[in-house]
Amino acid sequence: MLSLFHFLSYHAWSAFLFTKSDIKTILIPITCLSVFSAPLASFSQLPPTMFWIWLQLLQVDVSNQVLDPEEDLKNKPYRPLPAKRISYKAAYILRWVLPVICLLWSASYSKEVFYASLANCIATFVYHELGFAAGHWFGRNLLNTIGYASFEVGACLIAGRDIHSLDRIAWVSILCSAGIITTTIHAQDFKDTEGDKLVGRHTLPLEHPIFARYIIFIAVLSWSVILSMVWALSTVSATAFTLLGCAVGLRFLTKRSIKNDERSYYLYNVWLSLAMSLPAYSQLVRI
Repeated sequence: MLSLFHFLSYHAWSAFLFTKSDIKTILIPITCLSVFSAPLASFSQLPPTMFWIWLQLLQVDVSNQVLDPEEDLKNKPYRPLPAKRISYKAAYILRWVLPVICLLWSASYSKEVFYASLANCIATFVYHELGFAAGHWFGRNLLNTIGYASFEVGACLIAGRDIHSLDRIAWVSILCSAGIITTTIHAQDFKDTEGDKLVGRHTLPLEHPIFARYIIFIAVLSWSVILSMVWALSTVSATAFTLLGCAVGLRFLTKRSIKNDERSYYLYNVWLSLAMSLPAYSQLVRI
């Protein structure tokens, strides 16, 4: 019995480690968006919504880490492959089993959730196996946007009252999120420039390091203002949110060491999670 518990806990922890670095970047922001945009039908829907997001995320992350295991030796040595918690062969098999699990799990909800999962699987394959991860930065950003949108559509469907369709607020939230991700997702690349250079990626921070920082500053500040207007925030709320966006952008612009970029990215994810939560204001006003 103890050996079974050890076996299960060991592999559960390994699965978590595959996704650990994306908990703050994908799981938390998308959970916020789905909970406040769908809106959440009941609190009992929160665990299945979060599990669905995490399962799709596991599929994406295993694909990424099987493709570039040498990158993680430098950037993230705690991950299962560099930490020797799983063999490369087992991880490779897991990479191709996970899409089937994701699709079957999604199909148990509705065909619409299945299509969201399918879009995520296809975007992951194109991004990693077809080499777009190492291609032009705009293609990387675009595929990241498609991936985020597929997460958001599926999560909103599971969280909401109707498993087959989304309301206007949910769609506006997803469209705003798509704009944010397209213009700011390279915030994640500043802290990983050494590893990205090692594997030959062409990220915006590597290709245009100064320009990329100005884009973050302008985009985060602009989206702070735009979202304040879209969700009709009060003057106090809009000012606070915009000041946070300004602080995030200025930090990327002025503090340029790897350690500072890691801290700036944490702050960016706080801003992103708040941005994803703003539809709650409209939902409360509508009640």
